Amino acid sequence: MSVSTHRPRRSCLYMPGANPRALEKAKTLAADTLIFDLEDAVAPDAKTEARDTVCKAVQSGGYGKREVVVRVNGLDTEWGLDDMKAAVAAGPDAILAPKVIDGGDIDRLDDAMSRAGAPEDMGLWVMIEMPKAILNIQDIAEAVGRTRLTAFVMGTNDLAKELRGVNDPPLRTAFQTALGLSVAAARAYDLLAIDGVFNGIGDEDGLAAECTQGRLMGFDGKTLIHPSQLAAANEIFAPAEADIEQAKAVIEAFADPGNAGKGVLKVNGKMTELLHLEEAERTVAVAEAIAAMGG
Repeated sequence: MSVSTHRPRRSCLYMPGANPRALEKAKTLAADTLIFDLEDAVAPDAKTEARDTVCKAVQSGGYGKREVVVRVNGLDTEWGLDDMKAAVAAGPDAILAPKVIDGGDIDRLDDAMSRAGAPEDMGLWVMIEMPKAILNIQDIAEAVGRTRLTAFVMGTNDLAKELRGVNDPPLRTAFQTALGLSVAAARAYDLLAIDGVFNGIGDEDGLAAECTQGRLMGFDGKTLIHPSQLAAANEIFAPAEADIEQAKAVIEAFADPGNAGKGVLKVNGKMTELLHLEEAERTVAVAEAIAAMGG
């Protein structure tokens, strides 16, 4: 399943599944995507109750145009299969699965979704957070042609632990190879690429710098851990006004009958090729989708 829309995913906010008040508050937050978490944010003795809480919230709805994703526990855990069955039945937009390491994992997850009755348009998002996942990133991405796989979500906290790396935001030196390879694989196979979290709640400058780095690397958006981080991600991962105007100019230039058959044009003083037309159309489509959500 390829990504067929330009739905914005600038801000993907994790919401703890064991906190009903947080799930209710999410209905008022300016997040593009809400990730209801049954994994890291929930203690082992609270996972069953959290599952019920999350599924009831998803079924009840009320989240407007926000995309709703449920992060389940791994299929190799005692909660994984029950999470998958309940989450699929609740009807979110996508299921997010942790700690995948190869394409076989994607097949098993997709099969579990099918057995649980998931429709074909329910997406499968996966966490890229293990060293083997980085080494097998092409094998994982290639599963897009035979499964519901639609997105990579970077798990930089787990990567830091597994790599024994030291996080030095906003540079993130230890993660550059993993981040770069994941974006490359996502783009090669038409997948979404969502950047990892920034742990410094209240560090506005650090958050902005890390969002900017992720945007420059090519990520579609960023996972967040607190509502106070939404504004920065929404602003930085949105197309800039100047880029939107240039994109519209590129589209108009190639649509001009006088330029028919030309592969290279000069638009506002910039050399513009047909390859820039595709990106211009994507930029305008994303901007329009953001506007439709209320900005």
